[in-house]
Amino acid sequence: MTLNYNLTYTKKHIRQPVWYIVDAQKQTLGRLSSIITQILRGKNKVNYTPYLKSDIYIIIINTKLVNISGSKIKQKLYKRHSGRPGGMKVETLEKLQDRLPNVIVEKAIKGMLPKNKLGRKLFNQVKFYSNNIHPHSSQKPSTININ
Repeated sequence: MTLNYNLTYTKKHIRQPVWYIVDAQKQTLGRLSSIITQILRGKNKVNYTPYLKSDIYIIIINTKLVNISGSKIKQKLYKRHSGRPGGMKVETLEKLQDRLPNVIVEKAIKGMLPKNKLGRKLFNQVKFYSNNIHPHSSQKPSTININ
């Protein structure tokens, strides 16, 4: 029996962090979050490895201007529970978008990531901003057009 020394993943010192910026203005929520999830996992790269954390960071700006299709703006409900008896809080998408515009995009992306340690680490690599001002200009992010 011979050993196979073929390298099937990229070594850590070869991988460089890459920063992308995405404008969520007038983008459909589901399509935006699915494309961001694919890019974040590195599925568009040649050296994609499913069990490794990618070195891709994504900045999402203008999250309060994301487009919601259909009548979901009034019908979709977001639920949270305080942990106390009778502590269920229910809020429509419209009210949540007025109060916390980032949470809608955060929940959509988090729901599309794997439900394990890798998914939690990948979610920390996404930065959300409700307007177009962000503190990551020193990373020189490249723009991704989602159309």
